[in-house]
Amino acid sequence: MGGHHHEPYKVPDASTYKIEGIPQLEEVQKALKRQGLSDPWLRNEVWRYDPVKMGTHASRARAFFGRGFIWGLGAAAITIAIETALGSNDHGHGHGDEHGGHH
Repeated sequence: MGGHHHEPYKVPDASTYKIEGIPQLEEVQKALKRQGLSDPWLRNEVWRYDPVKMGTHASRARAFFGRGFIWGLGAAAITIAIETALGSNDHGHGHGDEHGGHH
């Protein structure tokens, strides 16, 4: 359990996150100010609106929904091919006897 442990990342200084220039957060700050309130932690949301570091909402959505899509599509195609080759995708057997030929 010994050894040297180093942080795998460097925590940026809080002063690097500025609300100025981010319209969504500026609007929240103005709305709070109109009510006589302030949020000292609002700067913690700056990273969400920085397209350089986090991308746009659309690019994050594409990454989230697109991740694994090709692998999933390939797995589905392989599964269908195997079921078809083995005949387990045959819909005409099994249930037809209940509805038909008994007197």
